[in-house]
Amino acid sequence: MERLKGKVALITGAGQGFGEGIAETFVREGARVAVLDLNRSHAEQVAARLGAAAIAITADVSKADDVARATRETLAAFGRIDLLVNNAGISHRNKPMLDVTEAEFDAVFAVNVKSIYLFAQNVVPVMRQQGGGVIINIGSTAGIRPRPGLTWYNASKGAVNLVSKSMAVELAPDRIRVNAIAPVAGETPLLATFMGEDTPEKRAAFRATIPWGRLSTAQDIANAALFLCSDEAEMVTGEVLQVDGGRCI
Repeated sequence: MERLKGKVALITGAGQGFGEGIAETFVREGARVAVLDLNRSHAEQVAARLGAAAIAITADVSKADDVARATRETLAAFGRIDLLVNNAGISHRNKPMLDVTEAEFDAVFAVNVKSIYLFAQNVVPVMRQQGGGVIINIGSTAGIRPRPGLTWYNASKGAVNLVSKSMAVELAPDRIRVNAIAPVAGETPLLATFMGEDTPEKRAAFRATIPWGRLSTAQDIANAALFLCSDEAEMVTGEVLQVDGGRCI
């Protein structure tokens, strides 16, 4: 059974990492997907691999004009938006909090937090007109059990986790469900940024903090997103689902 048959999903940061895994899983489950990424070639490569059910969109999720255009392009291609996955995210490198520059701070909050505001401005009216929808925001265990050296990134993900709950309460009368997924550190291009440097010793130290004994994968996060976007989760809203191998216990 295709659990997302007939649905249209707009997924940000879908050119690699968690977003790519979510896009692949959604298409496999019957959805049509707008693969949005800042990197044009990444978006085009993923969309080409996924075939006729996918389109590539290049956009900066922190820019209002880009978000509005991305929404229009998705609607032009597919006619509706049922599922929005705010996955795009960045971090400053792991370093003392006072060493993070103002430009780095602004970029982290623009991509990780402001983008959710911008997509809400554009996509919520579409979902209201359609009679409902589902929004997934990719938060992080960093916003629940923060690691030192990532203070401002932790703060941005704490905002994502909390805003998801607030959105859920406000949008429930519109039949729009909103949940967050809080992954533990995963096998994505951001891993080296989180660690400060990518060495076997650093990886071992990160793994040692996860009771399940491994980092998260794109498929782990895609499986969680699939459930939360499916009709099986019809009564689930305002949750921050920890996909963390026990990290936050």
